[in-house]
Amino acid sequence: MLVLRCIARHLCRGQRLLRTLPHIQKRLVSSQSQPVILYGRPPPHFPQQFKSRFFSQGKNPPGSNMKLKLRTRLLVTLLFGGGLLSMWGFVYLEKQQRLHRQRLEQLQQVALGQGNFSLLDHRGKRRTKQDFLGSWVLLYFGFTHCPDICPDELEKMSAVVSALDQNASLPPVQPLFITVDPERDDVLALAEYVKDFHPRLIGLTGTVEEVKGAGQDYRVYASPGPKDEDGDYIVDHTILIYLISPDGLFLDYYNRMKNQEQITDSIKNHIKNYVKL
Repeated sequence: MLVLRCIARHLCRGQRLLRTLPHIQKRLVSSQSQPVILYGRPPPHFPQQFKSRFFSQGKNPPGSNMKLKLRTRLLVTLLFGGGLLSMWGFVYLEKQQRLHRQRLEQLQQVALGQGNFSLLDHRGKRRTKQDFLGSWVLLYFGFTHCPDICPDELEKMSAVVSALDQNASLPPVQPLFITVDPERDDVLALAEYVKDFHPRLIGLTGTVEEVKGAGQDYRVYASPGPKDEDGDYIVDHTILIYLISPDGLFLDYYNRMKNQEQITDSIKNHIKNYVKL
């Protein structure tokens, strides 16, 4: 009897469970259509525009937009940087030209080499400063009886001219030698003396007054020393090599401390930056 009662009780519970199944199914179906509430707050609402963008990644992936923006920024950067670089180059060039013009104006005001000498060359031909306009000139004042300094400086000047001649893009430089000792350095003495140096070297001499005037024009100091028993003497004089532009203007000078390479580089820079008046 006890067993039969237990079986009957379980059958009754099973029937009640079967009767409640339709209600549970309805609740499950209705819960699927309703938003799930988490911690008492409804889920966020996403607008339709966001949903369309989010679910349309297959048409316009964000990677392509990023590449397009990167290319645009790179192009703008290149254009802006190129413009700045061009502007800087123009300003720099304008500044260099302005400084060069100012230097030329200053050189024109310097009372150095402004005169016009008239001397005889080592072939007996009358030469003036006008004959050398249009050419770059290296000028040295000395004398043929000089024991060592004048030969050393003329050799250095000849080496500079030869080095410049090796560069076909540079115009030829004319070397000149003006004596400060016209009493002993006549045309024949100069002709014999210049043979030992550059083949284009031209020796110039004249009367005492003509030579003195040419030296004063370049502020050259020259003073003959006392004569010895043989009548020989040394002339104390300025030891400089002058650089003259094609306009006949003094541009630079080089003392004994300047070597061949330094003088050559300096002349190259002067020729490169030269602006014809």
